[in-house]
Amino acid sequence: MTDPSEPLSATPADRTTWLASDRPLARLVARPLAQFLHVEAAGGVLLLAATVVALLWANSPWQDAYHDLWSTEAVIRVGSFEVAESLRSWVNDGLMAVFFFVVGLEIKRELVTGDLRDRQAALLPALAAVGGMLVPAGIYAAINAGGDGSAGWGIPMATDIAFAVGVLALLGDRVPAPAKVLLLALAIVDDIGAILVIAVFYRSDLHLGWLAGALGGLAVVIGLRRVRVWYLPIYITLGIVIWWCMFRSGIHATLAGVVLGLLAPARPLLAPSQSDRVLARLSADTAITIDEVREASFALRESVPVAERIEAALHPWSSYVIVPLFALANAGVTLSWDRVSDAATSPITLGTVVGLVVGKPLGIVLAVAIAVWLGWARLPEGLDWRLVGGLGAVAGIGFTVSLFVSGLAFDDPLRQSQATLGVLTASVSAAAVGALLFRTHRTRAT
Repeated sequence: MTDPSEPLSATPADRTTWLASDRPLARLVARPLAQFLHVEAAGGVLLLAATVVALLWANSPWQDAYHDLWSTEAVIRVGSFEVAESLRSWVNDGLMAVFFFVVGLEIKRELVTGDLRDRQAALLPALAAVGGMLVPAGIYAAINAGGDGSAGWGIPMATDIAFAVGVLALLGDRVPAPAKVLLLALAIVDDIGAILVIAVFYRSDLHLGWLAGALGGLAVVIGLRRVRVWYLPIYITLGIVIWWCMFRSGIHATLAGVVLGLLAPARPLLAPSQSDRVLARLSADTAITIDEVREASFALRESVPVAERIEAALHPWSSYVIVPLFALANAGVTLSWDRVSDAATSPITLGTVVGLVVGKPLGIVLAVAIAVWLGWARLPEGLDWRLVGGLGAVAGIGFTVSLFVSGLAFDDPLRQSQATLGVLTASVSAAAVGALLFRTHRTRAT
């Protein structure tokens, strides 16, 4: 019979495992990391399915319906205020702001309580990510130097964490746990680099008035945080205003999501010990009042950081709905013989494929080797150079952010389709190379 003083959802086995314990490392790092990896691996399956559907639909007898759907204008009108954009633009500029908001939340958590909070621990993935961005960007720029595709140098810089973690999940015990942790930390730094590249290099004409409005909204958010205002509807309203100002300023609107994610509090309002005291007092009471229940609810809720609560609520929506919708809207390239042959000889496609498949692992392995050789860092226990190479290859799956950058880099549909074909080809090739390196490794992970 179950002890009524114990949580009903916990079994004896759950309570004795380290992962389910209340130890700080398990509570602050291991459990959030496990949940994050679980959601990303499952989201990768939906992302792959959406990509396949988009390609099949765009090359079927109903291909006109595909292009007409995503070109359909959707209007939001409130009085004299009106916003009219295509469905594809609403996905790319609107829904993807939520995706980048979740990215900002994850970056904030990693910087405050995760692997990136310790400079020494963060050095290896940070250097690996920098190498994995600079080398592929340099390869692409060299192949496209002076050509029409030179603006796309940021395309091969990104890593798609959903696909990458999905590939590692399919490989099971062939992948040691330190490799998964290193990939996650590397991808977080990679996201920071991609965000900076988008903000600085991929923007239209800058409108200072709208930018000032966005900065003013962010200043209000910071002020409310300092006086400890936690009322969520206020922040949702401010977030929409900041997004709109950023959208009109010429800087890509999704960056509003990143900045707001970075501003979310990553430490709890109340220490866990305070909620423990409230619960202990309640457990000793024979009659519990409604006010005591409210106090306990508040104490339990505020013992979890706001950033972690929001991420837990939005991350499944981002991984299961928004990113697959983005793939469905952007991966539908109509494949004709002329288009494929043009892409095969296009510097844009070639630079993207070589940058992701060759440049990514080369940059990561070189950066890790230099860091180890100079004594700045050492390989995590359980990793060798073959596994680092496999990790670098899997990091070459650029998909989501690479497609996003290609849409910002090129207005011409032909160049966009060449970049999209390059991203798709490179992502499949990088996944195959990484899986081969991990599967042929001499030992299995414990």
